[in-house]
Amino acid sequence: MPASAPVGEAMLWESLPDPYPLYARLREEGAPRLVRLRSGLYGRLVTRYDDARAALADPRLSKDPRLAPPDWQEAGRGRPLEDRSGLGTHLLTTDPPEHTRLRRLVSRYFTARRLAGMRDGIEARARDLAAALKPGDDLVADFASPLQAGVICDVLGVPAQDRTDFRRWTAAVVSSEPGERDARPAAMRKLAAYARELVAAKQREPGDDVISAVTEAARDGDGMTGDELLSMLFLLLVAGYETTVGLIALGTYTLLRHPDRMAELRARPELVEQAVEELLRYDGPVELATWRFAREPVELGGMRLEAGQPILVALAAANRDPGRFDAPDVPVLTREDNAHLSFGHGPHHCLGAPLARLVARAALTEVAGLPGLALAVPPEALRWRGSITVRGPRALPVTFSR
Repeated sequence: MPASAPVGEAMLWESLPDPYPLYARLREEGAPRLVRLRSGLYGRLVTRYDDARAALADPRLSKDPRLAPPDWQEAGRGRPLEDRSGLGTHLLTTDPPEHTRLRRLVSRYFTARRLAGMRDGIEARARDLAAALKPGDDLVADFASPLQAGVICDVLGVPAQDRTDFRRWTAAVVSSEPGERDARPAAMRKLAAYARELVAAKQREPGDDVISAVTEAARDGDGMTGDELLSMLFLLLVAGYETTVGLIALGTYTLLRHPDRMAELRARPELVEQAVEELLRYDGPVELATWRFAREPVELGGMRLEAGQPILVALAAANRDPGRFDAPDVPVLTREDNAHLSFGHGPHHCLGAPLARLVARAALTEVAGLPGLALAVPPEALRWRGSITVRGPRALPVTFSR
């Protein structure tokens, strides 16, 4: 959809290669605009940085979709990021104190010490995958996906022989492509059945992984129900995998579209930490935060939102707000003041952010080391993910010289 197109009932930006001109126009309008997605879900879209940051931390804005109007709930039925039934009772659909309890059970695994111990293994995996790349390969399928699939499956304790099925199921569950939506119910059933089998296996023989830690906590009486346990595993499998793959793909794409930035990173590899933060701000993998719902009437962005009103926070729009960032439409790898919202803000700040950063730094270090790296196809030939949540190219074919 071009930036000049009207915004309303058919605001379909899910697969836009460049949604930022549209977001700039919406920011100028100020008040959160009512939008409707092709799925039938609808809500007020928050685009300004200050409004977005406030909304992400406001306890009056609930994550529980059961507060939404009946027609909204019907449109979200069967979608585990918008539905509290089945696999949908997890960190993205709960509020404190329920959310606090669930988060505590998982966060005991994601300690700084444990993540530091994973660094060498992640970097070695990234080096091996980069060394195996051939000119013409797809940087998503042949590098980013196997890298993060290996990392997240190690973290969760998914056996090596199950990882191909895992990647296929998770891709189908989160896809919004018209031709793939029919595969979602079957993929969800298979993923749920697999999660149950894996939990049972970890209960019999626990290991040093998240699934073992969570099942042990549940067994010790921390109050996690069977549905909560399966939902948590689903969220960690899907969110932990898809978003980091998107971060690597988008980060690489941005560097390829800005060769001076790629040259800067090659010349100064010590910039990789700052570079990852700037690439997250400039074009992060989570375009829109998951839904929120007003518990009561709330003033936001100069508008009164009524109780039950669904709200979408456009992280991508907030991260390019000129009222917050200098030269927001230019990637500046040395940017110092970079309080982006790509991992959220407040109690729902992304639990896996430190791990995502670790993987992205390793991946982009290897990407920058590929001499002569370039897109193997014109940018307009790339296909983009059809999702309102995870943004990025579906494939990124590249060429380079060894």
